[in-house]
Amino acid sequence: MGLFSELKLAVPWGHIAAKAWGSQHAPPVLCLHGWLDNANSFDRLIPLLPKDFHYVAMDFGGHGLSSHYSPGLPYYQENFVSDIRRVVAALKWKRFSIMGHSFGGVVGGMFSSIFPEMVDKLILLDTLPFALDAKGVEDVLTYRRGAIEHMLQVEASQKPRQVVSPEEMLQRFLKNNSHVSEECARLLLQRGTTEVATGLIMNRDRRMALPEYSMDFISRELFVHSAKKLQAHVLLLKAIQGYYNVRRENDSDRNVMLFVMDTLKSVLKERFQYIEVPDNHYVHLNQPQNVAGFISAFLLSKETAPHEL
Repeated sequence: MGLFSELKLAVPWGHIAAKAWGSQHAPPVLCLHGWLDNANSFDRLIPLLPKDFHYVAMDFGGHGLSSHYSPGLPYYQENFVSDIRRVVAALKWKRFSIMGHSFGGVVGGMFSSIFPEMVDKLILLDTLPFALDAKGVEDVLTYRRGAIEHMLQVEASQKPRQVVSPEEMLQRFLKNNSHVSEECARLLLQRGTTEVATGLIMNRDRRMALPEYSMDFISRELFVHSAKKLQAHVLLLKAIQGYYNVRRENDSDRNVMLFVMDTLKSVLKERFQYIEVPDNHYVHLNQPQNVAGFISAFLLSKETAPHEL
């Protein structure tokens, strides 16, 4: 499974890039990377997964090797959900599974509740199926304002892209992403940068800033409603030192996680599995062997999602 092919799928503003492993005739699994990452996020995990599936890891718009969105268009979560719909239409998939890390899991979860009949299984790598802010919805308008102001500021600045040496690029990346090993950082930078005469430039669109500017935070009421729409079986793999550290006492992150767990258990019942694994938010990349066995068993399990009558 080390061998993969590169895909370029046409969209109105250019193309969406993706990597594919395995036979096109096998059951499909769409792999969705986290915020500001790219499809290389799955390079170390997919070789450990069952060979009888067709894995496609896409670069969201503005990430990796995918085209940037058209000028003036914001990077909102629902646009990434649309990216998925375009990709699966181009691949002619009617039904498939989703594996999403971090922001990719939230986008995949939202897709799975909007198009429930298309998603068979949903694998969440240290993430939630829908975005919940620890403070509820009170900061949502602040985030929306920040998103608009940031985009206008970037458009007005017209600064050329910074060119830095490969070593400096690596050190900056490690400084900003302390939970990623050097080997994994090199892997993400390999697809996230372009070589020019004097060094490297970042590929990602500078209109993207903080993830909360793009995320579609929902109320607890809408979370429950969205969960009820899911037809997929859901596996949530929680990194013990991960994003929502469930071992901390009496903090808002823990309360969010408990609410999510209670809701998914009560709504999905036997269709929901929750497993804690050692390591941090990037466990699937740093220590893929910690999650590969659970993902493999889940993908190979025979239950299928119930069809609505």
